[in-house]
Amino acid sequence: MFNSHRNSRDERAAPPAPSQQTSRGARGMFSVIGPDVTVTGAVTASADLHIDGRVEGDVTCGTLAQGAESQIFGSVTADTARIAGSIEGTVRVKQLTIERSAKITGDVEYENITIENGGHVDGRLKHMSSIDASAAAGPRAVPSTPLAPAADEAA
Repeated sequence: MFNSHRNSRDERAAPPAPSQQTSRGARGMFSVIGPDVTVTGAVTASADLHIDGRVEGDVTCGTLAQGAESQIFGSVTADTARIAGSIEGTVRVKQLTIERSAKITGDVEYENITIENGGHVDGRLKHMSSIDASAAAGPRAVPSTPLAPAADEAA
């Protein structure tokens, strides 16, 4: 008797919590991977993500805050990131801050970047607008270059 009554209350109480989260969207929410946690596989967050542990896989999120003792082995893609730990992989972030304790081994693509004294990047730094422009110009320039010499030789 008590169990059936308790279940009906639980079912009625459960739906409002998810609908409140859905109506707020990702704003004001964040996820944390603690220092004692190791994640093997890709991590995707629709909101802010704070990593203090170890991730062995790609990380994709809106805003990333990486703790000084954390490690990421995979690519990182975010709109905004503050990196303080170590990353082995490609980093693609629009607004990037590399703190003095950070060590990135891999290429970094950015729109705006700040590197504090002591911050370490072992890889190529690429501005996103130059990457997008060269990718767009690349396919157009390749066909026109071979045709120009051929037209000169024929004439």
